[in-house]
Amino acid sequence: MGYRSIFRDGAFDGRVVIVTGGGSGMGRCTAHELSALGATVAVVGRTLETLEQTVAEITEDGGKARAWTADIRDEERVRAMVGEIIRDLGRIDGLVNNAGGQFSAKLKDISVRGWDAVVRNNLTGGFLMMREVYTQWMERHGGAIVNITADFRSGIPDMGHSSAARAGMDNLTKTAALEWAHSNVRVNAVAPGWVASSGYEKYPEEVAAEIAGRSKFVPMRRHGTEAEVSAAVCFLLSDAAAFITGESIGVDGGAPLERGFRPSEEGPREDRSWQGFHRYRLPKTLKDKS
Repeated sequence: MGYRSIFRDGAFDGRVVIVTGGGSGMGRCTAHELSALGATVAVVGRTLETLEQTVAEITEDGGKARAWTADIRDEERVRAMVGEIIRDLGRIDGLVNNAGGQFSAKLKDISVRGWDAVVRNNLTGGFLMMREVYTQWMERHGGAIVNITADFRSGIPDMGHSSAARAGMDNLTKTAALEWAHSNVRVNAVAPGWVASSGYEKYPEEVAAEIAGRSKFVPMRRHGTEAEVSAAVCFLLSDAAAFITGESIGVDGGAPLERGFRPSEEGPREDRSWQGFHRYRLPKTLKDKS
């Protein structure tokens, strides 16, 4: 059984899409869905082993993918890599700016070095990818860019550096949408809430336990799935979103609405989560909660 996408077969036939952070989590899932819909996917990341695993999975499923290693914070490497992708795959129709990362810390405990590392990872790197994809290809040929941000609108305690960077990425999305519309380039964002991704497993045990309990602050009373994020990304990259630019879609179960006016109602409810990713594995931090 292959990826069960909600979109029609062949929706991305003949297109080339870059997915940064494609070796794990939401990036890996998105790479799988795009390839299942006909795209040739360039998966980008820092760890060759995980990228090659994603490529091997996609190839086994009958799709097309290639791996490129890069630290997206390295301007010269990003410039060279985008050129390599154009040379080897012939075009770039889409970019999914998914790569990022952070660590849990109170604002008072974050050093300048730690702050800079997170901001460069979650904002500067995304900017470099956007700029190079635009100047080297999309300025003349058009295309679509989707930036992955986060549910930062009410702040993210213990993640102030990441929250600030994601908010910057949201505003950068809007600016790029304005500046690049004349080139037929659309730029949008997807803002995941609490999504059960492999990224959960990178936090210390006490932080992971707290994350596992965050679903009680979500009106839909569950964590999202990687496939639900990927579906939003694929929609924004597709022709169905041809008149949408500068927007951000929250994939968060209504979490921003949970402002303390009243608690979400308890009680049994049917699980209607969408899980099209045939290779998905529930993070161990949530297994005890299921």
